[in-house]
Amino acid sequence: MGHEPARILIVDDEKINLRVLADLLKDKYTIMLARSGEQALKLAHQEPRPDLILLDIAMPGMSGFEVIKKLKHDDATNHIPVIFITALDSREQEEKGLKLGAVDYITKPISPPIVKIRVRNYLDMQHKYKLLEQKANLDGLTEIPNRRCFEEVLAREWQRGKRNASPLSVAMLDIDCFKQYNDHYGHQTGDIALQRVARSIMDSLKRASDYAGRYGGEEFVILMPETPLESSLMVAERIRSDIESLAIPHALSSIAPHLTVSIGVASTRDYAESGPEEIIKRADQHMYTAKQSGRNRVFGE
Repeated sequence: MGHEPARILIVDDEKINLRVLADLLKDKYTIMLARSGEQALKLAHQEPRPDLILLDIAMPGMSGFEVIKKLKHDDATNHIPVIFITALDSREQEEKGLKLGAVDYITKPISPPIVKIRVRNYLDMQHKYKLLEQKANLDGLTEIPNRRCFEEVLAREWQRGKRNASPLSVAMLDIDCFKQYNDHYGHQTGDIALQRVARSIMDSLKRASDYAGRYGGEEFVILMPETPLESSLMVAERIRSDIESLAIPHALSSIAPHLTVSIGVASTRDYAESGPEEIIKRADQHMYTAKQSGRNRVFGE
């Protein structure tokens, strides 16, 4: 699970059961304990959230079935896997739990080796799945978000901006004369240049909410939530200047002896008659205006 041990939330109304499971798993994992369904839900919402929940079914007040229903109907917790630990031994109960979203069952009295193996196997599988998911969202060359991932984030931020009536800005960036760069220096050197440009863009973004991705080829895109046009133009200019400061030689450029970029910026507060594809289209048009105006510059309105 990376450098940090996985967090396991154990939920059982019997103190002895909590102690047995905690003692069994505490050497490898960070353990959280809850003695009721209400307490379990509260802990499941705390950051960092648990990576796995071991949940008793038969508890006074809120049962394990009720707990998992609430977990799975909440966007903040529906991704957390749940393994039921129960003395109930019937196919009907097992089927009900699995239908509600449990990933596995462990019956009482527990077998320590079985618990360890099932917990380890599930967390290993989950870790591998997360790695694959991360790779699917990253551009293979530059290791920054790819176009698909960027468009998903843009769609979410668009809806958030619409709800809050807050400004949203997008910048489209294109490397000037990049075909000539590849033709002259070769595609391997071109790939290195793309990696350096991507890293420079990421380093230029100062706010955690700002987001950048590779849009395709030598094009990159930057998302700036809650940012009006004037401020987004300043960010774009900083990105342009930082890339120019890399001083990557470009002998065939008609603009400068080094690599430069052109950036178009679009901003909106009016979400009524358009969608996220419209702001991308306007940023793209402004980028071409920047190119037609001499390249190595920022244009937006």
